[in-house]
Amino acid sequence: MTHLRGRMPIAALVALPIVLAPTVAQAGDKTGNGSSLGEAKGGRQGQNITVQTKVRTTVSGSAGSGKTGNLSSTNSNWSPPACWYEPAFSPKEIEATVKAWRSISGLPFFGGIGDVVGDMLDARYKDGKPYKNYNLDKQGEGMFWAAAINPNRKDDPEALACDKPPFWVDNGDTPDEPLAVTPQVLAEYAYDELPVPDTEIKMAPAETTKVNLPTWIWLDKAKFKKISVTAGLPGTGLSATTTAEPVSLHIEPGTGDAQTYPASGECEINADGSIGEPYEKGRADDTPPCGVTYLRASGSENSYPLKATVTWKISWTSTTGEGGDLPDGTFGATQDVTVQEIQSVNR
Repeated sequence: MTHLRGRMPIAALVALPIVLAPTVAQAGDKTGNGSSLGEAKGGRQGQNITVQTKVRTTVSGSAGSGKTGNLSSTNSNWSPPACWYEPAFSPKEIEATVKAWRSISGLPFFGGIGDVVGDMLDARYKDGKPYKNYNLDKQGEGMFWAAAINPNRKDDPEALACDKPPFWVDNGDTPDEPLAVTPQVLAEYAYDELPVPDTEIKMAPAETTKVNLPTWIWLDKAKFKKISVTAGLPGTGLSATTTAEPVSLHIEPGTGDAQTYPASGECEINADGSIGEPYEKGRADDTPPCGVTYLRASGSENSYPLKATVTWKISWTSTTGEGGDLPDGTFGATQDVTVQEIQSVNR
């Protein structure tokens, strides 16, 4: 089994005991500052160790009782982070990993593999290349940081970018690592967690309308309002709050044979937080502030797929005083609209 030496990445070796020696999960730091190695796992293709993130999120505001979804960035060149590094293991947990490996050498089918892997881990974490004695003399003074995967983006190719084995960071220090967790990383993760309401518009006439008849469209201001998500890393005092605020509704009629109001199809938010105006009796001949007029019937058994998309302005703040704006987000839905010819009677 000595052919393993020099071929398998250290990070993968740290991950393997999770499968082969699950008792390591109970062998960590009893102070509660570390992660359980039982939460760690090998990344795709076994090339890196990842941990279940300890970042926790809370929601402020309500999206109502209906369905919710997640935002898509209006900037095609930007997306929330797929992975980052965060505090994960205490010195005692790294030491326990090596002990767990060595304990499996006597098991059937595993031969001396435990000692081989233990030697490789010790070379990094015990023998001074680069760490000495698992940094046990620094217990409580820092943590080994490891890669955490954004659970919303675990299948993104970018999730493989965090491929370093666990590395040491003293308490209070900022790692010299671009992918280390920061207030902005937390804010961008919170962006991914924003539960915006389903874009269910109100229409008059509803579902079925007539050719050349203005159809009024509006949104319930009680449902579309500010919503925030705070992402925090327990034990660090570090958190960021990301807030989404609706700013406009974009209408796509589902056919070129239609006229939108306004002509751009972009209905801006009103001062009271509503978008558009509810139809009132007696205003059939008025031009709606937000709406559509279909110029051709959809057919007796067909309909037009009207798409309504809300744009949300995104901003963030943090416990460090840092903050700013993130790319606008959108969330939309499509509903079928049947358009009929107006029937006339010849006398």
